[in-house]
Amino acid sequence: MPEMPIWVGILIGVLCLIAGAAVAFLIPFVRNNIVKNNAKKIIRDAEIKAEHITKNAQIDGKQAVNEMKQEANKEIHERKQELQNQERSLNQREQNIDRRDAALLSKENALDEKNETLNRRLKELDKKDAALQEKIDSIIVELEKVAQMSTQEARDELFNRVESKVSKEIAAFVKQKEEEAKEECDEKAKELLGLALTRYAQDVTNERTVSVVALPSDEMKGRIIGREGRNIRSLEQLLGVDLIIDDTPEVITVSCFNPIRREIARLSLEALIKDGRIQPGRIEEIVEKTKKEVDESIHKAGQEVAFKLGLPRINKELLDYVGRLKYRTSYGQNALDHSVEVAYLCGIMAAELGLDQNLAKRAGLLHDVGKAADFEMEGSHVEIGARLAKKYGEGDVVINSIESHHGDVPAKYIIANLVQAADTLSAARPGARSEILENYIKRIEQLEEICKSYDGVYQSYAMQSGRELRVMVIPEKIDDIGAFKLARDIKERIENEMTYPGQIKVSVIREYRAIETAK
Repeated sequence: MPEMPIWVGILIGVLCLIAGAAVAFLIPFVRNNIVKNNAKKIIRDAEIKAEHITKNAQIDGKQAVNEMKQEANKEIHERKQELQNQERSLNQREQNIDRRDAALLSKENALDEKNETLNRRLKELDKKDAALQEKIDSIIVELEKVAQMSTQEARDELFNRVESKVSKEIAAFVKQKEEEAKEECDEKAKELLGLALTRYAQDVTNERTVSVVALPSDEMKGRIIGREGRNIRSLEQLLGVDLIIDDTPEVITVSCFNPIRREIARLSLEALIKDGRIQPGRIEEIVEKTKKEVDESIHKAGQEVAFKLGLPRINKELLDYVGRLKYRTSYGQNALDHSVEVAYLCGIMAAELGLDQNLAKRAGLLHDVGKAADFEMEGSHVEIGARLAKKYGEGDVVINSIESHHGDVPAKYIIANLVQAADTLSAARPGARSEILENYIKRIEQLEEICKSYDGVYQSYAMQSGRELRVMVIPEKIDDIGAFKLARDIKERIENEMTYPGQIKVSVIREYRAIETAK
């Protein structure tokens, strides 16, 4: 086969390029025609559907308009009816207001007439009052001329005389009533003793007869009180204490002279607050549980002290009384710690003297055991302690040591004297008790200052460690009735302004001496 010329190949290539370009140019035109045809078809279909939708919408719109017209006509009719009713009501009210207005107008006219009448009378009274005041002033001037003193001087003189007379009458009356009371002292002895004991306990144990329980919030106070106070009543009845809920934020005060009950109350409240379920049934459960825990703590404390001191064969019930001293204080000093100190001191001194060391410790430990029951039994802690020692089989040495450690009975044994010395040492050591020398001196000075603040007092003396106050008065200034009144006034000021242990006897001494010298 002969070879194709080069120019033929080139021509064929050019023709192919022209043909491809023509095809590429014609394809968009063909595609546009196809798209246009499809678009026209879609538009025709859409126009047909739109025409159907428009017709249906016109029909639905007419129906809706008819319904709205009917509802509007109905509502207009109802509104017209309501307006007619309101118009009738307003017309009726307007008529009533017109009638009231007429009545008020007539009353106003009547009041105006009365007011004019009263004004005329007031003017007349003012004239009469002015005339009367002029007469009174003229009479006062004449009286001042006759009496030769001013109105103020006469008033002061009258007040002074009345005050002097009434003061003496009151003092005489009080003295008479007190003498009558003294005549009936036999019948009132028990009542007065009870009041005196209450007064004494409050003054001495003011800081140790209350416990403070912290609360997470003041809202807890309401929960502790309970509905109509049922929770707090249940607590006070079961615990035998007084719960004081006042304005102090987040604090409840537990007040009771019995330290055991007070401790049980404190622990029970803390447990209830922590538990959160505060109701009578739960309160009873917590209180019973706390009582058992405190009893166990008391028993354990007694056993530990006996073991620590090496004292065998002490009655278990007596040891429980010893353990109760853990919750008892005297002038701020813990009674159990004080008893242990006395036991140690007695043991040391007995060992130096060659005496029975264990017996001395035993007597020292039990010398204040009566304080564990002095809130439950009658008598002093010495008497109660001696009774308990006898009841639980203690020996004569221990019993005599208990009876004599405050000098109530003579000490029969050397160990009893050792108990006295050890008791004094434990109580008197620096920091043991809150009644320090500085407080004692301040109390004595305050007593004497109260006495000297009264007119007519010559000198005053605080005696017997501040338990007796003797006041010397000037007889020319204070008579017998005045001395009696002064003693009562000083007593009341001491009770109101001071805190002191026991009682303070106030004696006002008025002595008149007539002295002449023969030459």
